[in-house]
Amino acid sequence: MISVQTEDFDHGEQYKALRDSASSDGAIVTFTGLVRDFNADGSVSNIFIEHYPKMTHKSLQKIYQAAKQKWVLGQIHIIHRIGVLEASEQIVFVGVSAKHRHNAFSAAEYIMDYLKVSAPFWKQEGTADGMKWVTSKTSDSTAMKRWQKK
Repeated sequence: MISVQTEDFDHGEQYKALRDSASSDGAIVTFTGLVRDFNADGSVSNIFIEHYPKMTHKSLQKIYQAAKQKWVLGQIHIIHRIGVLEASEQIVFVGVSAKHRHNAFSAAEYIMDYLKVSAPFWKQEGTADGMKWVTSKTSDSTAMKRWQKK
């Protein structure tokens, strides 16, 4: 399941949906990312995320399929929110089920690393000096590169 949406999501409901559809799996790993109220330059009040739907869906589908090819997985749920999000709001959910925990943990981390760097979302942060574009961090690119070596 892949969803790009403006509305918030319920982590508990997402977990339950994974569990209900992954009855033969032995592990479920979930990650929920929140909008931080800070960046390297100071405080952040909100973010604005935009995207081009066709490009975004294609990119998320590619990340989804790549994870399925790398590990034996059951279910994958990816939710990414768009629009204006205030500090501390949920921005992303990744849930993965697998027969073994190693596959579920690795796949969830892989998906998040690729979402941070290669998914076509454009973000601006609301700061005391106005809206500022967010660029990729070197640490995010480094994290993604380790998967390319495996």
